[in-house]
Amino acid sequence: MTTGLVLLLLGGGVLAGFVNTLAGGGSAITLPLLIELAGLPATVANGTNRVAILLQTLAAAIGFRKGGALDVRRVLPLLPALLLGAAAGARLASVTPDPALKRIFAFVIVLVAASVCVKPARWLSGTGRRLVEPWRSLAFLGIGLYGGYVQAGVGFLLLAGLVLGGGLDLVRGNAAKVFLVLLYTPLALGSFILADQVDWAAGLVLAAGNMTGAVLATVLAIRKGAPWIRWILVTAAAGAAAKMLCT
Repeated sequence: MTTGLVLLLLGGGVLAGFVNTLAGGGSAITLPLLIELAGLPATVANGTNRVAILLQTLAAAIGFRKGGALDVRRVLPLLPALLLGAAAGARLASVTPDPALKRIFAFVIVLVAASVCVKPARWLSGTGRRLVEPWRSLAFLGIGLYGGYVQAGVGFLLLAGLVLGGGLDLVRGNAAKVFLVLLYTPLALGSFILADQVDWAAGLVLAAGNMTGAVLATVLAIRKGAPWIRWILVTAAAGAAAKMLCT
């Protein structure tokens, strides 16, 4: 691995970790780095990216917990459906041909970016509304399936479920989001490890950047509150959509 590639992975990781922690779609930054610059097949890039996601969400969850924004008891009931979906999604992704996986990346990033651009003000504060069973479990089963399969942009879907369906504001929604991703990522990563689809050197370098960005994001989120995060959401969504439309 060249010095230039190490620096690009670190820099891309910092930006991705920041965006992932406060919004979503950071994998739209890291996956092209892993595929186009590091030369990894899409399936291996997908697995390698999970190493960075795991350590990034660990750093972010610790930061949010210390800042009082993470209510673990409110998040844990969502876990069974999410874990089941993530395990199934990761298994499906590990056997999907590279060209098909690349098309999926392009399609889902545009969809999740567009979803954030629709009435972003609805994401600013907790509404108090919550999905009731069985709709809550079905929603998070679907989110887990998507997250285990692709990961790119899953933060947008989790925020939609936690903020619009769970009644959390953006700060607490992001805290719950990173905690849930932290809990299901080992299952997804394990599937890629078993399929020998993880480049550990690239993954650990990328993880160092992701963790740095995540720590910075948690500090700013707790200090500044929910309203300013809307602009991160809009910017991340617009950037992801523009990137996919121009390639």
